[in-house]
Amino acid sequence: MARGDLTNHEWAVLAPLLPAQPVRGGRWRDHRQVINAICWVKRTGSPWRDLPERYGSWKTAHGRFSRWAADGTWARLKAHVIALAELDDGIDWNAQVDATIVRAHQHAAGARKGGLTREEPRAAQAIGRSPGGLTTKIHTLADGRGRSLATRITPGQAADTRQLIPLLEQIRVPRPGGMGRPRKRPDSLTGDKAYSSRANRTALRDKRITTVIPEPNDQIANRKRQGRRGGRPPTFDPVAYRRRNQVERGFNRRKHWRGLATRYDKLAANFQATLDLVETLDWLRAIPDDQDPRDRT
Repeated sequence: MARGDLTNHEWAVLAPLLPAQPVRGGRWRDHRQVINAICWVKRTGSPWRDLPERYGSWKTAHGRFSRWAADGTWARLKAHVIALAELDDGIDWNAQVDATIVRAHQHAAGARKGGLTREEPRAAQAIGRSPGGLTTKIHTLADGRGRSLATRITPGQAADTRQLIPLLEQIRVPRPGGMGRPRKRPDSLTGDKAYSSRANRTALRDKRITTVIPEPNDQIANRKRQGRRGGRPPTFDPVAYRRRNQVERGFNRRKHWRGLATRYDKLAANFQATLDLVETLDWLRAIPDDQDPRDRT
């Protein structure tokens, strides 16, 4: 087992969740070897053609990665691993939200052009222009330990505040034992001033989620100008806000993967699959290895 390959514990969790071998056709190359190959490419940021021989054909690895990105396999793996973490009380429901920018490599900008304008094809693949050039923005709603519960990608110039409600709508974690409805809301949500808007605060209040978002200076001034009509200032817990660095630590931890710190994937679906893969392995650390997870599902 080379450095960065799946451990026996990680493989024991993932193996039962992977697609079965097709009934017809030749025998598939072992899933574990292929996933190790995909992880090597994403961890090093190397071209697929530079894959070491010990991992087999690069075409097999690339084809399976793309196929599983298209059919949602990577997203299902992440959802199942999060459910296993909840089964072991591994989720801190004091959630945090933030976004980070990743530079799009020139190889990521070559997707087939199909839009009506010059910028439209890039926007369709979640690539946009910002002060840093061609970029993609990763929006993440994480648990209190910085592990992603929901992730969205947008062009780099997209506003953070408009992504909060779609992120909340993505949360769906099955209850331990499979009883009752899936959990869809955290106990509290911490974010920086970029997420302070009337729509966001109203949505969080309607969902009975404690809001820990500071009020920007311009909103404070506008509220004071309106006098009584401006209403009361929103509640804010500065002590709870200090823990917001967990989501930033989560970004830093996942950006150790060079294929994520810089975007090389041309298609938005493939870059989202890269995110799902890295976040799945991040969540695997929350599952204890004292027993086989197949005995608990």
